[in-house]
Amino acid sequence: MPRKILKNKPLVEAIFETRWDLTVHTTGIKVDPHYKIFIGRLYDRIAQDYPFHEQLPTAAMPDEMAGYVVQHRFRKDKGKWPLVQVGPGIVTLNDTDGYVWEDFQRRISRLLDAVFQAYPNSQQNIMVNALLLRYIDAVAFDFDHGDIFSFLKNDLKITVDLHESLFRDTGVSKAPTAFDLRFSFASAKPMGTVHLKFARGKKGEDHGLIWETVVQASGRVAATEKNEIINWVNEAHTLTDDWFFKMIEGELLRRFE
Repeated sequence: MPRKILKNKPLVEAIFETRWDLTVHTTGIKVDPHYKIFIGRLYDRIAQDYPFHEQLPTAAMPDEMAGYVVQHRFRKDKGKWPLVQVGPGIVTLNDTDGYVWEDFQRRISRLLDAVFQAYPNSQQNIMVNALLLRYIDAVAFDFDHGDIFSFLKNDLKITVDLHESLFRDTGVSKAPTAFDLRFSFASAKPMGTVHLKFARGKKGEDHGLIWETVVQASGRVAATEKNEIINWVNEAHTLTDDWFFKMIEGELLRRFE
């Protein structure tokens, strides 16, 4: 059943990422030997959707230090989203406020086609070793005056209980000045690991709670063929979508509608 599109969605950023094996030289340095050719060939194939090129400061890094570091960014126009990022052994697709899953899914598929077409002899030279689908969301919260643990329990279905005796007659405030809570779980569909992270942060100028929902596959678990990768992405989205709506059911869902 299709999910309702939220008018006030809390999304900060949606990210798809794929990585592939680097070549290990006799010195132990890992490099992407076809990277410089690949950048130009990839741009030729995605320029219709992402014609604006930004070279990032990391592009000046020596090749032996640049493995899996994003160095180039391609956008529809300056400051516009979605965007594609590229580095040795890594490509990402990123979107923000304008994100709609159906569009993001199509862009992932077209990007994968472009990657496999652009990389020299990709069937032999690209061995995917990691896939990732990440959603970063944020909701306003006053950590100084609110009870973050009650908020997590009542609004996000996450129970964290620090016993009252820890704070009673100690002079220690229950309001955390730093907050970073993480969980990881093995997943069978899709194969991989699911990560949940909650942290204190900001969305724009507003203080609040940042939470990430990530599905990741690495090593031999990662799909390597384009159709297999798309199937993995679809399953990862189904899972993250299910968790997101289960977590926000109630007051937060009404706030985001």
